[in-house]
Amino acid sequence: MATSESKNSIQVIERMTRLLDVLAGSPDAVGLKLLAQATGLHPSTAHRILTALVSDRLVERVDPGSYRLGMRLLELGNLVKQRISVREHALPFMRDLHAATGEAVNLSVRRDDEIVYVERTSSGRSMMRVVNIIGARAPLHITAVGKLFLLDDGPEGVEQYAARNGLAGFTKNSINSLPALEKELEKVRRLGYAIDNEEAEVGVRCIGAGIRDETGALVAGLSVSAPADRMRPQWSTLVKETAERISRAIGWRGQAA
Repeated sequence: MATSESKNSIQVIERMTRLLDVLAGSPDAVGLKLLAQATGLHPSTAHRILTALVSDRLVERVDPGSYRLGMRLLELGNLVKQRISVREHALPFMRDLHAATGEAVNLSVRRDDEIVYVERTSSGRSMMRVVNIIGARAPLHITAVGKLFLLDDGPEGVEQYAARNGLAGFTKNSINSLPALEKELEKVRRLGYAIDNEEAEVGVRCIGAGIRDETGALVAGLSVSAPADRMRPQWSTLVKETAERISRAIGWRGQAA
């Protein structure tokens, strides 16, 4: 049963990809009949898949029975390009920061209400190590970089996040109320960097600073993670300076918002 469902899911994805490929190869909108012929799909099957794609904005219905690629593909493409660019530019600076601190250096981006780790340089020490697995996620309010993104959302955005998320606590130090979060974000605004004080994991602290692109938009965050007894407050300057260097490498020229 499970195997059959898996095969059906893969088949749908393959058919969806074929439809997108045909649309990508045409500068104009393509009719359902031509799409069905080009992909070898029955018109009703093609129509069913296209309807789902239209719902997700991956495809646009120009008029009844005529389709073209949707704007969401452009948004996703730009996001992928942006993240790859940030990662490529960030790596040399991350290595320098790792050499200066001897601790794990992380590059993370926002995905909805979570932070996603996309690159890291690990600590080579034999003692306790902080391990952030690439692809791992964490709620915004318990991470240093997540707080930077929340600050960037503005007061209304923070309230909406708190309502959606509920501000669940992960340790005794986790922020779990809106007033406390607002107070913390005001501190982040003043300092220009953020701290995770054993809020995501007991015994682990983190210092994070934001990375901005040529438009001034906050696109990623740089952070140093370390066991609490090894974290040094003076590293905040190094993290901020390194994040600024990365920002300038990807085109940022002004002052952070």
